[in-house]
Amino acid sequence: MSGCVTSTDSRFQREADREEAIENYVRLATAYIGQGNVDRARVHLDRATELAPDAASVLAAKGLLYQVDSEDELAERAYRSAISNDEGYTRARVYYGAFLYGKGRFEEARDQFAAASRDTEYQDRASVFFNLGLSEERLEDTDAAVRAYRRSVELSRGDVKSLLALSRTLVANGDFAAAEGYYARLMGIMQRNSNLRHSPESLITGIRIARYFGDSDREASLALLLKSDFPSSLEYQQYKVLNADGQ
Repeated sequence: MSGCVTSTDSRFQREADREEAIENYVRLATAYIGQGNVDRARVHLDRATELAPDAASVLAAKGLLYQVDSEDELAERAYRSAISNDEGYTRARVYYGAFLYGKGRFEEARDQFAAASRDTEYQDRASVFFNLGLSEERLEDTDAAVRAYRRSVELSRGDVKSLLALSRTLVANGDFAAAEGYYARLMGIMQRNSNLRHSPESLITGIRIARYFGDSDREASLALLLKSDFPSSLEYQQYKVLNADGQ
């Protein structure tokens, strides 16, 4: 019996070692893709493929590599295969959703991000909801975008990108009271972190909120920043239209 147990344990250990090796190869390949080092990424991905050619993680990483190489058809095929082989592998849906969004296929991207958002164990769920919000905005469903951005804010405990997106969409929906609350949180974070700077988007959002509440001093201060720092921006042109229309 001890011999059988030893044999079984050994078999499980070999399988565990194999799974760990695959995971490490995929992690390294993905990191190198992020750094733009495609050659090194390909080396590690080839090793992962030798061990598990049909693993969802391997196929998803292949999709990323194909995407970097502008092999869009192969990339999409790899993403689809990854999801088909393991519908629970959320990272493949996230990669595929980003791919679809980049191609302007917003409804399909929304569906992938929506499916990914239901995985409560996924580590970067806040980003999934943020991307879902972006997709909903492009589909002109601002109510759904607000719901997604609000969830992103909750999960991220106040990520500045999510706070700004939520403030902006609340303004677009005419909910200035809620927008003011989230925008105030954003300003508080910016004041405490000297590395954060206003963007044209954050400035025009603040201007719209300040104008709605009749806060002319705050509006003037933000407008001055927008004019001095981003005179060629679309947002500055929007501000000039606001003034011309008296809105």
